[in-house]
Formats: sequence, structure tokens, C-alpha cells
Amino acid sequence: MSWGTELWDQFDNLEKHTQWGIDVLEKYIKFVKERTEIELSYAKQLRNLSKKYQPKKNSKEEEEYRYTSARAFLATLNEMNDYAGQHEVISENMTSLITGELTRYVQELKQERKSHFHDGRKAQQHIETCWKQLEASKRRFERDCKEADRAQQYFEKMDADINVTKADVEKARQQAQLRHQMAEDSKAEYSSTLQKFNSEQHDHYYTHIPNIFQKIQEMEERRIVRIGESMKTFAEVDRQVIPIIGKCLDEITKAAESIDHKNDSQLVIEAFKSGFEPPGDVDFEDFTQPMKRTISESSLSNSRGDGKSEPKFGSKSKGKLWPFIKKNKLMSLLTSPHQPPPPPPASASPSAVPNGPQSPKQQKEPLSHRFNEFMTSKPKIHCFRSLKRGGAGPEDFSNLPPEQRRKKLQQKVDELNKDIQKEMDQRDALTKMKDVYIKNPQMGDAASVDQRLAELGQNIEKLRLEVQKFEGWLAEVEGRLPPRNEQARRQSGLYEAQNTSAVNSCAQDRESPDGSYTEEQSQETEMKVPATDFDDEFDDEEPLPTIGTCKALYTFEGQNEGTISVAEGEMLYVIEEDKGDGWTRIRRNEDEEGYVPTSYVEVYLDKNAKDEYKSLQKISE
Repeated sequence: MSWGTELWDQFDNLEKHTQWGIDVLEKYIKFVKERTEIELSYAKQLRNLSKKYQPKKNSKEEEEYRYTSARAFLATLNEMNDYAGQHEVISENMTSLITGELTRYVQELKQERKSHFHDGRKAQQHIETCWKQLEASKRRFERDCKEADRAQQYFEKMDADINVTKADVEKARQQAQLRHQMAEDSKAEYSSTLQKFNSEQHDHYYTHIPNIFQKIQEMEERRIVRIGESMKTFAEVDRQVIPIIGKCLDEITKAAESIDHKNDSQLVIEAFKSGFEPPGDVDFEDFTQPMKRTISESSLSNSRGDGKSEPKFGSKSKGKLWPFIKKNKLMSLLTSPHQPPPPPPASASPSAVPNGPQSPKQQKEPLSHRFNEFMTSKPKIHCFRSLKRGGAGPEDFSNLPPEQRRKKLQQKVDELNKDIQKEMDQRDALTKMKDVYIKNPQMGDAASVDQRLAELGQNIEKLRLEVQKFEGWLAEVEGRLPPRNEQARRQSGLYEAQNTSAVNSCAQDRESPDGSYTEEQSQETEMKVPATDFDDEFDDEEPLPTIGTCKALYTFEGQNEGTISVAEGEMLYVIEEDKGDGWTRIRRNEDEEGYVPTSYVEVYLDKNAKDEYKSLQKISE
């Protein structure tokens, strides 16, 4: 089967067919190009999708990815990124192996086709030229034969006419002979031309054209084979990335199988566990018996001895009333005297002692001391919405529940230790550099690194102090150290007290006209305040340690809330130094303590107790 023998007369159709084959090849190239563009676009969209759902750095989303389900989702996003990369590989391979190769092949194919059909046209032109030469020789032979016949007839006519001279006859005879010779020459030329044409025609249709058509056939077959190979490559490019895509899908499946619902549940416990105990039962209040229901300032700040004479409704139910006392009352009960103390009297006689402006009376006020620094040093939280919004909390995280506080403190200690290690690594590197400079002065000045070494030493010392401070708080939370002081010992237990004080600014607390307490609140801020062992702790509180003694220089009548009366010359115990407000806290016995003006007493502090007191204050700060 050969185009040269079977299609010897289909030159034009072969030219059209080969052009159609090139068009098909170019169409396939265009198809592959559009496929590569689709793959690139798909890969780009997949990458953008993966990037869109990636957690942002230093955001709350990063904390959510500690859960196994969130980590599995993150692994899925990463695998989708790799999945997109495989589609980019498909696009690159198709571009290089198919589009680029076929584009070059099409150019070569066009040149080859042009050359073959040029040779075919040239052969056709040659045979046509031979045919024209044959036709011209044939016409010339025909003409010469006719001329010879006419010359012969004219000679015979002249020879038969008696009136014609002999010379005319001879001339006619010579002319006839000449025409016959010309006819013979034309015949010989025609015969030669005919033989030559037949030979050329035979070569044309049996040699030249078949060879040319055979080359065109081979060219077309190569084109068909090449487009088939390209289609195989098209499939192979996809097949090559299938194992990697399968690995991506396997990793997604593996990530899904790694989800541990029990572990996630435990992480929720670790994230939100407060460490508080659930509230106990509420005691029954029998309203059939007459009792005092009005909550006054003195009822909450009475001494322990006075409180025993009043009916007790239960420590836990009593603690539930604290969050709803009006803010001005709570602040007056829980803070130390802020009014200036009275000046010392001109004489030591009792009649000459003016009491001046008085501070709130406090026969025995352990709550005041405990809440004093807590209420004044912490930023005021106006409502629970501000708690949700967050903000700058205290350095020791005392505003957090115990369990969350422990985690934050441990995290802070770890961060500080990492910073210390970085600083120590820098110091070691600079020390080695300094040794090199000392051994080889030409490399640098050893004194140039001293300042930096000193700065690093100071930084390390500061960081170590910070670590000690946070480790002290951490040890206190974990129960490895005794509490710093009464106020610090109750920090974690007062977490709810801080929240309940915030409720006071949000809730619309009301009192009845007779001064009794009502639990009516606004709907916006209505919430349940969990009861704790808050009041039980204060009922069983330990007295503050004494830090020295004092002698009363003058008689002072403590008539207002928070103060205590003293007589001139009386010896008392000092439990809290003057903090700059002019008041000193003293104790007479286990049940009587309060504030007196500092100028009314002469203080003798115990050095060891004072040092311990100051160290505890520094830790609490």
C-alpha cells in the first residue's frame, strides 16, 4: 500500500489532506495549552484556598490548633497545598513534553511538507514541458508532411504540362525533394521526441511521483504517530503524579484517623478548668423567726465575737450576698482608712486630745486588710463584658482561676528560660570572640566587646530575677511554698470576688426602703455567681503576724469604722506599717485590732520580722 502507486493522480487531494493533518496537530497543541492553563488556575485556586484557612500568626486561632481535630484540618490544608503543587507539575510537564515539542515539530513538518510538494510540482512542470515539446514536434512533422505532399503534387502537375519549360519542371522537382527531406527530418525529430517523452512520462509516474508521494506518506504517518505519542504522554503526565496525589490523600486520611475525641475533651478541661470546688448546699433560712435582714456596713465588718451573737445563715449562703452589695458600701468596708489622721494633741491629757476627722471604725476587720491591696491595686473591672474583651491583667495572673494561673505562670517561666538561654549563648559567643581577639590582636579589639558582655550579664541577671519571681508564684500555686501573706494567700480564692465586684458595676443592685437586701438585678447582667468556701476561709482565718510593738504616746478615741481606741502609755502589737497615709495598724489581743494615727504611737519594729514583712511585700507586688 503506497500513495505513489495508488494515488498517483491525487496530488491536489494529498496536498489538502496533509494540510488538514497539520491543522489537527495545531488544534491538539492549543487543547494542551488550555489544559495547562486550567491546571495552573486550579493549582492557584487550591493554594489560595489553603492559605485562606491557614491560622494567622499570633492570633487566637493558633491556640485552637492544639486540638486533634483542628490539627487534622491543618494537615488537610497542608496536603491540599501539596496537591496543588502536583497540578502545577502536570502543567509544567505538559508544557515542556507536549506543547513545546509539538510546536517545534509542527514547524519542521511544515518545512518538510513544503519541500515535498515543491518537488512534486517541479516534476509535474517537467512532464508538462516534455508534453509541449512532443506536441510541437508532432505539429511540425504534420506540417512538413503536408508541405511535402503539396510540393509533390505541384511537381507532378508541372511535369505533365507540356507548356511548362524544362527549367520550371526541374525547379518543381527540387522543391518537392526538399519538402520530402524536411518531412523526413520532422518525422525523425518527432519520433525522438516521442520516445523521450514516453521515457520521461514513465519515470514521472513510476519513479518521481511515487517517491515524492512516498515521502509525503511517511511524513503524514510520522505526524499521526507523533500525535499518538503526545496523547500517551498526556496520560502519562497525569499518571506520574497519581502516586503523590495518593500519598496526599493518604495523609489526609491519616490525619482524620489521628483525631482523638478523648484527648480533645481533656484539652478542653485543661484550657478552662478553674480549680474551684462546686458550690455547696444553700442553708435554709427560717423567716418565721424574727431576725435582722438589713445588710449594713457594721453587720459585715463586725468582729468575730460580735458575729457569734448574731444568727448565722451559713457561710456559703452568706458569701453569695457579697457580689450584690453596692459598690460604695463594699469599698468602704474593704479598704483601709483614706482620710488624713488627726494631728497629735498639744498635751498628753485626755481632755486635750481631739479626734479630728475620723476613719471608718474597724473593731476587728480581717476582710479589710485582705481586700485592701486587692481592690486598690487591681484595675477595676466594670462588667463581665470587659472580661471577655480581655486586656492587660496583673503580672502574676492572679485574676485567673488557679489552674489557668498555674499554666500561664509555667508558660511564662519557660519563655524566660528560653530568653536566658539565648542571652547565655550570645555571651558565650562573645567570650570566645574576645579570647580570639586577645590571642590575635590584629583581628580586633578585645575591649570592644566588654560593654556588650556587661549588658548581656545584666540582662541575664534581670531575667533570672524574673524567673525567680514567677517560680515563687508558681510554687505558691502548686503548694510548694507557704503563702506570701494573707492577701496573697487568698489571691486565687478571690478570683470570684473580683468577678463579683465587677458585677456590682454592671448589675442594678437595689435595696428595699427599709434597708434590707433584695436580689433583683437587671436582665442584661443577670448571671449566676458560683458560691465558694470564701466565707468559711475568713471564718477560720489566721491572724496577721506581728512585725513589732508600739507605745501609745497619747490617748486616741477610735469612734469611727476601722479605728481602735488606745490609752496613753498602752503597749500594743504592730501588724502593719504606715504606708504613707498616716495610719498604722495595731492589735491589742486576738479579737481587737484596727488603725491609729501614726503620730499617736511610738513604733518599735522587730528587725527580722520587718525584713520578712518587706520580702513578702515585694513578692506580692
